Amino acid sequence: MSRKELNIGLYGFGCVGFGLYEVLQKTPGLKANIKNICVKDRNKSREIGIENFTFDKNDILNDDEINVVVELIDDADAAFEIVSAALKKGKAVVSANKKMIAEHFTELLELQEKYNVPLLYEAACCASIPIIRNLEEYYDNDLLESIEGIVNGSTNYILTKTFAENLSYDEALKQAQDKGFAESNPILDTGGFDAKYKLLILLAHSFGYVAKPADIFNIGIDGIGELELKYAREKGLKIKLVAQAFKGTDGNLSAFVIPKFVSTEDRLYNVDDVFNGVLAKTSFADTQFFVGKGAGAHPTASAVLSDISALSYNYRYEYKKIRQQENLLLSDDVNLKVLLRHKKEDSETFKQQFSAIEEAYTNNEVGYITGTISFKNLRTIQSENTGDRSFILLHVVTGQEAIIEEAVLAL
Repeated sequence: MSRKELNIGLYGFGCVGFGLYEVLQKTPGLKANIKNICVKDRNKSREIGIENFTFDKNDILNDDEINVVVELIDDADAAFEIVSAALKKGKAVVSANKKMIAEHFTELLELQEKYNVPLLYEAACCASIPIIRNLEEYYDNDLLESIEGIVNGSTNYILTKTFAENLSYDEALKQAQDKGFAESNPILDTGGFDAKYKLLILLAHSFGYVAKPADIFNIGIDGIGELELKYAREKGLKIKLVAQAFKGTDGNLSAFVIPKFVSTEDRLYNVDDVFNGVLAKTSFADTQFFVGKGAGAHPTASAVLSDISALSYNYRYEYKKIRQQENLLLSDDVNLKVLLRHKKEDSETFKQQFSAIEEAYTNNEVGYITGTISFKNLRTIQSENTGDRSFILLHVVTGQEAIIEEAVLAL
């Protein structure tokens, strides 16, 4: 199959935009040319001459020679306006904006179908890891049971520095900001929202379930305290922000983002710094592990480049799992083994929310409980959190462990 020649209109020229520009200069065989670049700030100093830029978004949208729009801006609302307009103009689109895609997934799906034009967004999930295309192509017939992973490089960097160098949370966050891994307002990353948006996209491609951001529960790393860090160090564990989705015994889905203790036996244990790691468990192939850089200009640009290359062969997502229409539901009917850190005076109240308690400790100010709690009770406790409590997941209670705990409760 011969390659189609691509004329690209690029929106945004930050770290990733410039990274893509550099990478394209080194891949002449791709037959992809950046014809115009749209940016917002006329006065900002840039690595290439001003003659390469426009400040009017319509210069790209109305240019019939441009057949691919690459959107790399950080404003989700403006990004949706650009992407939807480009699709309506019949232009193929590549985007790295996970928030925009998550918030408008159904609309973007309809636009692709109505105007018969592809939208690719590999860079929106896990940067350099080709996870979306693998879920689309490799797992289209194998029965996926679960996906689990570290999908946010910024929080992983912060947690790595906290454990490896004993930095405080604030010191590690500042380092991440100075290196460009975290924004000046980092709550999108540290609050677990970025990971939630990515999980929403992965849900659609792995299980065919299209969720809204409000449907998926998320806890970030911004509430982790010294007690949890000390607990992890004493037991030889690390804390990772983990996004996961799995089919329960009732056949429905559970999905959430929660910080998790990981042991040396866990494959995610050695996924450090800005790396991401994703585990996919299937009925036939068991567990497979993907790992790669999840943040930074060149890793993200490499994923954008991969999408551009795919477009040169007229590739598009077929959304196979969505079209299979399994009619799955998102369920809260799951039990989790967790550590809950709480104020001393809340100890007895919170103990009543656990179905089984393994360990409980309090000092003059704070305490913790480890044990099994229903996802519904966890959500209730977290909804009233004013910064005085935090949850760290130990593991999901499944199979034989669940049967044993139910038997003990029945005695």
